[in-house]
Amino acid sequence: QVQLVESGGGLVQPGGSLRLSCAASGFSLDYYAIGWFRQAPGKEREGVTCISASDGSTYYADSVKGRFTISRDNAKNTVYLQMNSLKPEDTAVYYCAKDSSLHCSGIEYDYWGQGTQVTVSS
Repeated sequence: QVQLVESGGGLVQPGGSLRLSCAASGFSLDYYAIGWFRQAPGKEREGVTCISASDGSTYYADSVKGRFTISRDNAKNTVYLQMNSLKPEDTAVYYCAKDSSLHCSGIEYDYWGQGTQVTVSS
C-alpha cells in the first residue's frame, strides 16, 4: 500500500540546517509530484514546497524561498527537503504528501506521512 515516512526532524539553533527525508513506498516518484507542508501550533497548515514528477519543476512558499531546497532521488524513491538558515518561525511539524498528479497541482494530495517535528530554538 502507499506509504510516506518522514524523518530527519529535530532541535536546531537559529541559523542552523536540517535535512528532512520522505521515503515513499507503494508507488513510484516517476509519476507523482510530492509536496512538503508544515503546521505550527495554533496555525493552519501551510504549503512549503513541491517538486513535480514531469520535469522536476520546483515551487516554494515565499517564506522559505532561498533557504529551503526540495530534491528527489527516484532510484531511492525518496524526496528530500534541505533547510538552511533556519528561523524560530520555521518551527512546526513537517509533512510530505503525494499529489494525485504528475504536476504540482495544489489541488489534491491523496496520501500523507505522519510528520516530523522541527524545532528551531536557542
